[in-house]
Amino acid sequence: MAARRHLVCALEDGIEEQVSLALWMLQESRRRTVQALEGLDELLLDWRPDRGANSIAALLYHIAAIEMDWLYCEVLEREVPEEVLEQFPWDVRDGRGRLSQAVGRSLTEHLGLLDRTRSLTMRHLRELESGEWHRPRVLESYRVSPCWVVMHLAQHEAEHRGQIRQIRLATETAN
Repeated sequence: MAARRHLVCALEDGIEEQVSLALWMLQESRRRTVQALEGLDELLLDWRPDRGANSIAALLYHIAAIEMDWLYCEVLEREVPEEVLEQFPWDVRDGRGRLSQAVGRSLTEHLGLLDRTRSLTMRHLRELESGEWHRPRVLESYRVSPCWVVMHLAQHEAEHRGQIRQIRLATETAN
């Protein structure tokens, strides 16, 4: 008989339960992304099924870049600091609106970028004062709360993780 799995949310002490649960969900999404990359052949990072498609590298870069944009611009309501921007040498999208391919980085480099950006996100979200979690930020085109941003980041990553798995499956079954 297979060992029984323990499927529970791990909440942090000292943080409001709702905030702790949201942060756990964000971390669980990242854990699953990293798990989807385990054993990946480095040569597959930059491979694309066709010229218009994204590579795994492009999706990983995009996940990290978008997380920083939402964190700083929406949640913290300030510009992305220069030391963070320096980690993103390519624009998120190219001149045609497609994701930048972020070619030439190793899986270790991509995972390092994901770790650094997530560390910043978690630190800033943990430091939010109680009333800030649900306070809408008023931007030109929409109003958004940090609570919604965390949901969006977890969902955004899950959708791209599905694409990563599809690309990986296509490359591994073709070889």
